Amino acid sequence: MIEEVRIEKIVHGGQGLGTLPDGRKVFVWNALPGELVRVQVWRGKKKYAEGIALEVLEPSAERVEPREVNHMGTSPWQIMNFETENKLKSEITRDIFAREQVTLPEFAVRTDGVEYGYRNKMEYSFYGDDDGLHLALFARGSHRKEILTGSALAAPVINEAANAILKVIPKEIRGSDLKTIIVRSSQKGETVAALYVKAEKFPELPLPSGVKGLRVYHSNPKSPASVPTRLLYELGDVHLSDELFGTELTYDVESFFQVNVPVFELALTEMKNHLDEDSLTDMYAGVGTIGLSLAKKAVDLIELDTATAAMARLNAEKSHVKAQVIEASTEKVLEHIRSDRALVFDPPRAGLHDKVVDKVLETLPPKILYLSCNPATHARDIAKLQEAYTLESFEVYNFFPRTPHIESLAVLRRK
Repeated sequence: MIEEVRIEKIVHGGQGLGTLPDGRKVFVWNALPGELVRVQVWRGKKKYAEGIALEVLEPSAERVEPREVNHMGTSPWQIMNFETENKLKSEITRDIFAREQVTLPEFAVRTDGVEYGYRNKMEYSFYGDDDGLHLALFARGSHRKEILTGSALAAPVINEAANAILKVIPKEIRGSDLKTIIVRSSQKGETVAALYVKAEKFPELPLPSGVKGLRVYHSNPKSPASVPTRLLYELGDVHLSDELFGTELTYDVESFFQVNVPVFELALTEMKNHLDEDSLTDMYAGVGTIGLSLAKKAVDLIELDTATAAMARLNAEKSHVKAQVIEASTEKVLEHIRSDRALVFDPPRAGLHDKVVDKVLETLPPKILYLSCNPATHARDIAKLQEAYTLESFEVYNFFPRTPHIESLAVLRRK
C-alpha cells in the first residue's frame, strides 16, 4: 500500500510520524518534519503502521543528500544536516523526560564535530553471487541484503580489514556458509576481527597484512544471532588497548568497549568533574573503562559477560587503584551498592532492574553517575530516584552521528 502522508514530527527511534487517510498513525523512515511524502506501508497494525518514504514530494529545508546509497540500513539520519540532527536529539530527550515528570536543566548536545568514520567496531554480513563473496548489510524493513564495500560510519581501517579478510576466504566458501564478521580498531589504528561461520569445520585462513588478530567461530546456524558456539581457531593477537585518563585499558574483539572513544572522553571528563569520592562501584563495568578511569583509591567492577569480565580483571591488575571484579548480574550483587561509595551505571537499553533501584533508595550512595544509551529508560529510572536525589548535571552526547541513537549522562546527588 502506498499513501501520501504529511510528516508531523520525528519520534524516539528515528522515524517521522504522520497520519494515514484511515486515521492510523504511521511511523515513516526517510522522512523529516513538515515533508509531504509517498509512503510504502510495510507493516500494518490495528492502531498504527510503519513504512518508508519512497518519494519526497515537498522536501524540508533541512534535508541533505545522504553520503551512502544504502544509508537506511545503518545511518538513516544521513538525510538531514548535522545541526538538525543534534537539535532533534535534544528535543526528543526533553519530550521523553517531560513525560516522566523529570525537569531537565538547559543543555546542549555534546559532540566532537565528527560525523563519519568514528566507529571503532562494525559488524558486516555476507552476500555471495557469481562474482564471489561480498560484504553486505540488511536493508531496513526487509530480509534483503545490500552489497557494499564498507560503511561511512566506520573508521577506514575497519573497512580495509574487513575487505582484506574477505579476500583470503577460499572461493569455494559460499555466502550461505557464513554469518557475519566483526571488526574492531583501536585509537592507534590496529584492527582485530571475529568471523562467525555456520560449519563446524572451516579452512584455516592466512592472517591478512594489517590485521593484528582473527578468531574464527562456529556459530549455531539455527540461531539468527552471531554468537560463539565454539572457537575453531585463532590467528595472531586479538587484543587491543587504548589509554583513557592515563589508564591503559585492554579489550578483545568480543568484549564491550565504547564505540566512539573521543566523544566518550567528553562524557568521562564530565563525570570526573562531578566526582568528589575516592572510591566507587561500577555496576555495568564492561572492561572497567569508567570505574578504573575515575576511581582514586578503590573500585568494585560488576560485569555479567564472562569474556568482558576477563578483560576487566586484566585491566584491574594493571590499575593504580585497589580493584576487584565481580562476574555477576547487578541484581544478584546488591551488597556492592554502598552508602559510602559513589555509584556508576552504564546499563544496556533496558536500564536498571527494579531491585537495583530499590537498593539505591534504601542505601543512598552519595552520588550516582548514570550514563544511558536509551533516554526512555533513563528518564524512567531518574523519575524513581528523584525522591532521594537531586539532578546535579545533565548532558546529551552524540555518540552515534547520522543515526537516531541518543546517549545521556545524569549526575545525581543525594539530598
